[in-house]
Amino acid sequence: METPSSDYPTRFWHRLDDGRVQCDLCPRACRLKEGQQGLCFVRACSNGEVVLTTYGRSSGFCVDPIEKKPLNHFYPGSSVLSFGTAGCNLSCRFCQNWDMSKSREMDTLAASASPETIAREAARLKCKSVAFTYNDPVIFHEYAIDTAIACHEQGIKTVAVTAGYISPEPRVEFFQYIDAANVDLKSFNERFYHKLTGAHLQPILDTLIYLKESTAVWFELTTLLIPGENDSDPELDAMTQWVVTHLGPDVPMHFTAFHPDWKMRDHPPTPSATLSRARKVALANGVRYAYTGNVHDSEGGSTWCHHCHQLLIERDWYELGAWHLTADGRCDRCGTVCAGQFEKQPGHWGARRLPVRLR
Repeated sequence: METPSSDYPTRFWHRLDDGRVQCDLCPRACRLKEGQQGLCFVRACSNGEVVLTTYGRSSGFCVDPIEKKPLNHFYPGSSVLSFGTAGCNLSCRFCQNWDMSKSREMDTLAASASPETIAREAARLKCKSVAFTYNDPVIFHEYAIDTAIACHEQGIKTVAVTAGYISPEPRVEFFQYIDAANVDLKSFNERFYHKLTGAHLQPILDTLIYLKESTAVWFELTTLLIPGENDSDPELDAMTQWVVTHLGPDVPMHFTAFHPDWKMRDHPPTPSATLSRARKVALANGVRYAYTGNVHDSEGGSTWCHHCHQLLIERDWYELGAWHLTADGRCDRCGTVCAGQFEKQPGHWGARRLPVRLR
């Protein structure tokens, strides 16, 4: 199908008695008058309905290593065609992709592509998966789902990189088309969410429990640790205990380094020691796969057998080294299963980042 040139109709909204419409896609429940946009910027009231204004329009396409999402247990070493749009339904003061997620300029969306074109190009480029990333795919719900359907028809997997801030009904629809997700668990503190993201913690926890209990989506968690905000031992202890209790020990956790950006330039970068401390807290609380990110740390970036503690997958940044998984995803020393989705051999994409212009 051709990429729509006008506003795209959506389903998750309803009319209010005062003449406004309410968007029901996420817990923000924006109430809009004619011509107004939601906080996300891309869903707006047009002709008395909520429409998506960025269907088929992207900020650009790039082939990345899957580990960059980050996903360490979903076809390691494979390549993923990544793209996003503009806008976001959170207002994180520390946003690390603010040039896209906070964009209010439609000129940011330089690339136009139908879902079928994206799937076809992913197949041509021999990508294992397509990732909806850079900004949150929740807000381009319809475009992401149509693209996921087209990808599955080509045998291409789909990946969502998301904050998980989505309402229950659209959450069911969205994740039935997703094969893997990395969910930002930004903090385990409601005050942090309210003060620094303009959102709330509980809807994210609800999304995580839904993914665990009601879907087959492979998912991993990422927490960007900001000095003095969400890096205390008590918070890390509470978060990791909750993960093990409610999601199980096999959900990988990534603790990544913050760098001063957007509206939080007054905070220092995260010391690597903080990431190592968080990883130790997670492991001590029963998380079997805990990682450090945005720093050079081969030990913290590699996968280790939780039973015999031997190296399973060696990583140096995004380059894979030693591989000690059997063809059925077990430790080749002790036979313990490594949770995740693996092929008999790792991929060989490496650390390359390849910008592409879709045909």
